[in-house]
Amino acid sequence: MLVIPPLGFRSIARAAALLVAGLAAALPALAQQAPPQVTISHPLQKEVTEWDEFTGQFQAVDFVEIRARVSGWLNEIHFTDGQIVNKGDLLFVIDPRPYEIQLATAKATLEQANAAVDFATKDLARGAALRQKDFLAQSTYDQRLQQMRSAAASVESGKAAVRDAELNLEFTHVTAPVSGRISTHQVSIGNLISGGGASGPGTLLTTIVSLDPIWFVFDMSESDYLAYQRATTSGKLGSTRNGHLPVAVRLSDEKDWSRTGVLDFIDNQVDRGAGTIRARATFPNKGYFVTPGQFGRIRIPGSEPYQALLIPDAAILTDQSTKIVLTVAADGTIVPKPVRPGPTIDGLRVVREGLQPDDNIVINGLLRARPGAKVTPQMGEIKPDTQASN
Repeated sequence: MLVIPPLGFRSIARAAALLVAGLAAALPALAQQAPPQVTISHPLQKEVTEWDEFTGQFQAVDFVEIRARVSGWLNEIHFTDGQIVNKGDLLFVIDPRPYEIQLATAKATLEQANAAVDFATKDLARGAALRQKDFLAQSTYDQRLQQMRSAAASVESGKAAVRDAELNLEFTHVTAPVSGRISTHQVSIGNLISGGGASGPGTLLTTIVSLDPIWFVFDMSESDYLAYQRATTSGKLGSTRNGHLPVAVRLSDEKDWSRTGVLDFIDNQVDRGAGTIRARATFPNKGYFVTPGQFGRIRIPGSEPYQALLIPDAAILTDQSTKIVLTVAADGTIVPKPVRPGPTIDGLRVVREGLQPDDNIVINGLLRARPGAKVTPQMGEIKPDTQASN
């Protein structure tokens, strides 16, 4: 059996002395260890404008269905499907010969009416001379006067018939009523087409849409519309109905807001079923890049330009339903502050309430910061991300 001899008093005292000495040497090192290091910065001050975004669809300012006004055989087509046409360009020609005959007939009838007027006028003048000498009965004179007036009415009727025939002949040459892009032709050469009249609209030949300028139509909720109305009434925002409110739009594959225009129309009532109101903005479309029917996003200023405090989203913490930001006091103590965040602008979050411009907020090292604890602050800088999508 192994027997361990007991330690002597001197050995125990020596070991205790060494332990105390080691602890005494370690305590100053622990005491000299610095608090955790964090990066702080003042909130970024910048003049900003808040924007609201909506999804909508581009729409042509002018959309025209080209229909036949007169019936006949289609003789000519003077455009290529999908090309750009100008107002007044010849598009279709319907066989004009039947209408040339109608015009010639109407002019001949008018000449007959003019001849009848000449004869009735001279006959009435002769009757007036005889009536003055009492060589002509009053009834006969009245009959000649009636014939002269009837002949004059026939002249007016003939003139109207000539104008109608000229108009029908003009309708055989179908021209573009607006400038824009034309669609495909719906009827080929050689087909018999029907003109519009009391029985219904004429045959659809093609359509034309204007391209420059172009509309962007979208719906906003009743609450958004009410917010704009209150901001306008209080003078914080320009009127949304005077056609001068600047807006911007982008297509589905674009990230910047380079297409600018004006909001020029808001409907006169809220849709009771959907709880929305329709609005419209007008944009230039140089080069005809945008096509009616495309979807896009529009942004409308939700405020006038103002000085705002901006911080990174990463610097905002959530404590149940409260948003807080950790700040560092002058003595290095972490002090949490409740804030009310706003929208994101240039990749940074607007803080509406809760911060002052000279506050030192923790932007890096949040995991090492505890409310009431000491930290070692290191100054940093908040920079906006101008490439960020707002």
